[in-house]
Amino acid sequence: MAPRPIRLVIYDCDGVLVDSERLAVKVDVQVLASLGWPMTEAEVVERFVGKSDAHMQREIEAHIGRKLPDDWDHAFRGVYLETFRRELRPVDGIVEALGAIETPTCVASSGTHEKMRFTLGLTGLLDRFAGRIFSATEVANGKPAPDLFLHAAARMGVAPAECAVVEDSRFGVAAARAAGMRALGYAGGLTPAGWLEGPDTVVFSDMRELPRLLASG
Repeated sequence: MAPRPIRLVIYDCDGVLVDSERLAVKVDVQVLASLGWPMTEAEVVERFVGKSDAHMQREIEAHIGRKLPDDWDHAFRGVYLETFRRELRPVDGIVEALGAIETPTCVASSGTHEKMRFTLGLTGLLDRFAGRIFSATEVANGKPAPDLFLHAAARMGVAPAECAVVEDSRFGVAAARAAGMRALGYAGGLTPAGWLEGPDTVVFSDMRELPRLLASG
């Protein structure tokens, strides 16, 4: 049976629309070391990229054996913000791809709404998705659970089988598969292509290829 036509493209934000993962991982290494958990950039990518901030906090607390205060991240927030203000750009090729894709779109990210407004605003992409931005804070379980993508599809009024998800993390493509959606795994960032491969998944490395891949179903 031929797949149903794609009626909605769901984009992850970090690493798919904005090239923030490279910047955030460098700061993550500093933050984790200061909390007593030395980790390399590669280890941060493997363990945390694609997961929510809440998941990261739970992992840190489990490792260091104590609960972090509610405001634990305030001391580091300025470092992330300043790094993004200075260096954040759209993912290479995404602006051209968005301009060529006519299928309805939305964003579904592990990041908070506050973070997405900041990063999408900095890169000039916020208005493209106004009113169609969904966060893992709105659902019970973050990626790799399917909750966020199913929530986005429901809010957009599109059946999961008619959705395609553009993701750059293995947790994200796993969530798309679990939701019964087609996954397009972007391997032009930090995640190795092999981590993205799997059923119902097309792996690609240049965002300029995206319109053609979506058109081919």
